[in-house]
Amino acid sequence: MVLTTIYALLFYFATAVLLFGVGYKVYQYASVPAPLKIPTTPAPTTRTGVVLRMLREVIWFESLFRANKWIWLFGMLFHGALWLVLLRHVRYFIDPVWTWVILIQPIGKYAGFIMMIGLVGLLVRRIAVERIRYISSPSDYLMLVLLLAIGGSGLMMTFVLHTDIVQFKAFMLGVMTFSWQPIPPDPILLLHLTAVLLLMIIFPYSKLLHAPGVFFSPTRNQVDNPREQRHIADWAKRLEDASSS
Repeated sequence: MVLTTIYALLFYFATAVLLFGVGYKVYQYASVPAPLKIPTTPAPTTRTGVVLRMLREVIWFESLFRANKWIWLFGMLFHGALWLVLLRHVRYFIDPVWTWVILIQPIGKYAGFIMMIGLVGLLVRRIAVERIRYISSPSDYLMLVLLLAIGGSGLMMTFVLHTDIVQFKAFMLGVMTFSWQPIPPDPILLLHLTAVLLLMIIFPYSKLLHAPGVFFSPTRNQVDNPREQRHIADWAKRLEDASSS
């Protein structure tokens, strides 16, 4: 019961840090003024065009594709497979399990291998390419190592050392409903969960925050219409109104 209590409390703590941390960062991003028109050209000249550009950036990593094909390839492998793996894990948080979650299980099961290939590629590139190694900080390696630990331990439980997933699901549902159930004491599962908890706590303060951050980048979300419409920041508009009144 001690192990169950520790991990249940850690899940509450990590979830609170993740939600409040990401929420605060998004508030900071939204509050930072953008005093200049600085969209990366060629840029769309309408709001609809900006939306389409953001979709291409988020789904297809368009700017990364233009910059470096190898990084784009490993990034696409990792992010695409990660989504499939995450969707597969939805079954641990709902009861009964939705039909589409059942259908995605075989695909998500093997997507873990693709996710690991993408991560290994990104790690090798960070170590082998001199200019990338020069600008890399310890936190860059920590993120990759944590993700590799999560993916590797997950694959171990899926294909080699199986854990009691029925009991684990009971534990997760118990955490969500504040009716704690015993957690399976398997070492690989505990390693997997510990790495996930660490990642949840670190996420709001790491470079992984580029996920919501891309939506607030003025080089991506601005309309390229400086000749048609005057751009003025809110704080500058208030000063102008005050001086004219």
